[in-house]
Formats: sequence, structure tokens, C-alpha cells
Amino acid sequence: MERNWAGNITFSTKRVLVPQDLEQLRHEVVRANHIKALGSVHSFNRINDSSDTLISFLGFYRELSIDHEAQTVCIPAGITSGAIALKLNQEGFALANMGSLPHISLVGATATATHGSGVGNQNLSGRIRKVEIVKANGELEVIDSSEKLPAFAVSLGALGIIHHLHVAIEPTYDIAQIVYLDLPLESLRENMLEILSSAFSVSLFTMWGDDVVDQIWIKSRVTSAPHFEDYFFGAHRAPEQVHPIRGVDPQGTTGQLGSVGPWYSRLPHFLLDSMPSAGGELQSEYFVALEDGPAAFEALYEIRDQIAPLLLVSEIRTVAADDNWLSTAYGRTSMAFHFTWKPKEVEVNHLLPLIENALAPFAPRPHWGKVFTAENFDFQKIYPHFNDFVQLRRSYDPQGKFLNDLLKTWGLE
Repeated sequence: MERNWAGNITFSTKRVLVPQDLEQLRHEVVRANHIKALGSVHSFNRINDSSDTLISFLGFYRELSIDHEAQTVCIPAGITSGAIALKLNQEGFALANMGSLPHISLVGATATATHGSGVGNQNLSGRIRKVEIVKANGELEVIDSSEKLPAFAVSLGALGIIHHLHVAIEPTYDIAQIVYLDLPLESLRENMLEILSSAFSVSLFTMWGDDVVDQIWIKSRVTSAPHFEDYFFGAHRAPEQVHPIRGVDPQGTTGQLGSVGPWYSRLPHFLLDSMPSAGGELQSEYFVALEDGPAAFEALYEIRDQIAPLLLVSEIRTVAADDNWLSTAYGRTSMAFHFTWKPKEVEVNHLLPLIENALAPFAPRPHWGKVFTAENFDFQKIYPHFNDFVQLRRSYDPQGKFLNDLLKTWGLE
């Protein structure tokens, strides 16, 4: 494994180790000078890069353990959200929410505050109840206290190697998904928060055109066959299955057209056995407070002519507030502006400061696992517990074994 999922990052070492059990993992952590864990390598920057040793969990324990009394599941590192979902559903359980892609490992996703959508739905880290780590000296620790868990739930891989998570679960449920097309721009402006709050999970897909938002994906929790109107705030019901990206075969997308299915087959946008999104792409995402979302939208709309030529698609969605220190939704329910870019790294990097400057009045937080301009963000200001996290990191890893150049650039040294 030499490159990340998108192919824009070549890792700085070829020393990729695949421990089969916890003792092997502890041994490798102790002997390494610098070490980082690979999940599903879905990050678009060097957050999990190392100049010395990389750990792959592809050969690690694969079994889930359900605690029926506590209503939690113990999840080993390396297993994807989709695989977790299939096993949970067989036992009559579910996750509260899922990200857009079921292909990513849950441990890696939570470490960067990756999320699904919905004004009442926290990102994936919000359901963590315990974190099991290997510390820099090889010792094991279980983090389950209210004092430490908010730091470890979104840790950026900087506090230790997470080998298991304990995540809250609930009884299985069904979701109906429907897509509406061509939402008039003026209708969105007048009703943005109502539209985004209209169902369990709502995503707007747009190419930042002049007149319409291309698609609204609506995912509703249901107990019976729902009724959907032909029109929704001026958008019309899609007559057939669609892909978020124009011109791409929708065969790999989850069931639409108002059809009902189990939670894991509707909450993601893409099926587990299909190519997610476009494949060759870059991604950026920025989070602002929900109440600032409409004004942030207008600021981005002003520079749409610069954004559109590099886009594959842009998604607008919401995430509920949580109390995890480095969560992009810490302390505020948020509106997220996501950009799936064409794989043109130079041009995208040139454009990002323009987007970040447009969003600057709204205190944006960039997604930790995607591309952004680090110099445009003062993390001490936008994360109230950032300095607390740095102090904790130093106490757990005084030699910086779990740091890398990117984390140092962000001020975590």
C-alpha cells in the first residue's frame, strides 16, 4: 500500500506492517520511532502519513462483539462501516447514522470527525462510548471517562493507535429515500433551513449554477410505506435513479424513487460493492454554524464562476452539535459545504484560499481528512479545547511518536 485512495498522496515510507493481533501491534508501536495507522486510506491529505512505519489493520481481528445490556458494539480497527452494518443488521441492530461511503473504516472515520447528515444527527464520533488504544510505550488503555473521551473520540491519530471502538447501537430501522431535481435557487434561499431540516437526512447536490440546485436527496426513517409528493419546494420528483455526479451511471447508488430499505442500504449514497463517488477525485469540506449557513452559501455563490470549472459535484448538508474537542461540529449544529473536485491538484490548491477567504467571516472549520490551506486557519481560535488537546497529546506521547509533518503544521507539536 503505497498511495491513498484518491492517488494524490504517495506515502513517505514503504514500511507497512500488518499485525495479526494486539501483541504484534504493541511490539511494533514500541520499536518504531514514528508510526501512524492506516484505515481505508480515504483521507485526501497526509494526516496518516509517516516517514518511518505505517500500520495496516487488514489482517487484524475482524469479529464484532455486541454488548446487549449496554447497547454497544465493540469494533476492531480496519473494518469498514458497510461490513459493520451488515453484521449488526443480522443481529437486529443498527448504527444511528452512516457516512456517504460505506467503504471507509469506522475507526479512521471517527478520528477525523467524518459524518453523515441531518440536523438531529451527530457525526460518527458522537456515538463512541469507549476507545481502546496502544500508547507510545506499548501499554494498553481503555478510555471511557467523561473527562478524556471527548479528546479521544476525534484524536487525529495523535494520542495513540486505536485498535477498538465501542459504539452505541439501537434496534434496526428502515429508511425511504427519494430524490428531487432542479430546486429553484430562489426557493432554496427562502427555505434553506426548512429544506435541510425536512427529514432524517437531507443532502443538496449542486454545480453552483445560476438558476437551480441540481438534486435534493431525502432520507426518511419510516415504519410503513411513505407517500411522497411530486413536487418539493418547486423541485420535481426524479423519474429514475440518479447519481450525484452528472453523467455517471447510477447503478452503484443506494435505492431511491421512494423505495424503503434497511438503514444500511439507504443512509450511504453508494453501495458497498460499487465504486464510491467518482474514484479519481479530490475533496474539501468546510463547516459553519447552521444559522450562518445561508449567508455562507451567498458568499460561495459570489465566486461560483471560479468554483464550477473544477467541480465534479458539491454537496450541502447538516450535522448536529457534539462535545468532542476536535469535532468539526463541536458546540454548534453545522452546515457543511463539501466539494468533490476533479483530480487537478495544482488548480484546486490555487482555488482553495479563495473559498476559505469567502467563508472566513463565518469561522469555518475544515474537514481534517480533506484538502485545505492550513495557513488560513487558527485552530486555537476555532476549537476552544485545542490547547487542552495539545497538552494531553504531550502527556501521552512526549516524544511525538504519533506526530507527522502535517500535524505539526496544524500546531499539535
